[in-house]
Amino acid sequence: MAMDDEVDLTDYAQINMANWDSRVPFHEQGYELENFDDPQHLSTVVRFDLPLLGDISGLRGVHLQCHIGSDTLSLARLGAQMSGLDFSAPALDVARRLATRHGQTIDYVESDLYGALDVLPAETFDFVFTGIGALCWLPDVARWAGIVAELLKPGGFLFMREGHPVMWSLADTRPDGLLVVEFPYFENEGTVFTEATTYVEHEGELTAPTIVSFNHGLAEIFNALWHAGMEITVFEEHRSVPWNPLGDEMEEYMPGEWQLRHARERLPLTYTLRAEKR
Repeated sequence: MAMDDEVDLTDYAQINMANWDSRVPFHEQGYELENFDDPQHLSTVVRFDLPLLGDISGLRGVHLQCHIGSDTLSLARLGAQMSGLDFSAPALDVARRLATRHGQTIDYVESDLYGALDVLPAETFDFVFTGIGALCWLPDVARWAGIVAELLKPGGFLFMREGHPVMWSLADTRPDGLLVVEFPYFENEGTVFTEATTYVEHEGELTAPTIVSFNHGLAEIFNALWHAGMEITVFEEHRSVPWNPLGDEMEEYMPGEWQLRHARERLPLTYTLRAEKR
């Protein structure tokens, strides 16, 4: 991953959408979607979430930044009436095919996250689900929190597992094995990277390798939710993450979950947060 300082950050949404559009063919192959042919199969992300997610059967939920819908389908298999939102039309094409193939009716809508209230009804959903690697594409976490609150019914809840902002601030893998903070921890104007590949194994390179990434500190996230009228009821930090962000420093200790190979207490990799609308 290389930094790129010659990009107009005001074009972040178009840059990131082109990048995600270019990932879709690789993800459709690399996500092992054929596993959903087993009617009991759930994505590894949602399976990890189950102890803190609880029973969602009969609830109406929306998965924001849903990508190709593997987690959305998994939530539907748990009995929720699901909608999904994403800004990538090719990703939603895959998501719709996946849902249809497995007999689930999921309402997918195309929109940037910040346009969610233009395409989804306010105060309609019992829960909002936000998955791994979502907030890092958004420049304004307070605006995100306000949209989440607007979508929820009173008493509804947000559930998210997300990459930890400490992890997002780390430099790429170093020969000396040290974990070094190189990138912003707090919300800023964005950091531009060039990544020729995505996080699943594949042949070939992305046609749109440039991305603009944003970090948000924990206090910024908490305050955004509190100011939007949400009460945080669960917060857990985890020593694992569902991909390998640090090369040889990591090991896969269970299917789909990676942890540091040595001294795991050094670093929080992800967190789970649940917040209810007052």
